[in-house]
Amino acid sequence: MFGLFKKKTEKEKLEDAYEKLLAEAHRLSTINRTQSDAKAAEADQVLKKIEALGG
Repeated sequence: MFGLFKKKTEKEKLEDAYEKLLAEAHRLSTINRTQSDAKAAEADQVLKKIEALGG
């Protein structure tokens, strides 16, 4: 309850974005492989940003 108004850190925001991109890439993998690969590449870029922040 006390964390209700707590702002997310940059790392938490990036982790959320990474999870969403991977889920979207997985969903697209059965529909359109090209779009799936593009989403996976975006997720990889986000992961690199996460690692640059310190893990």
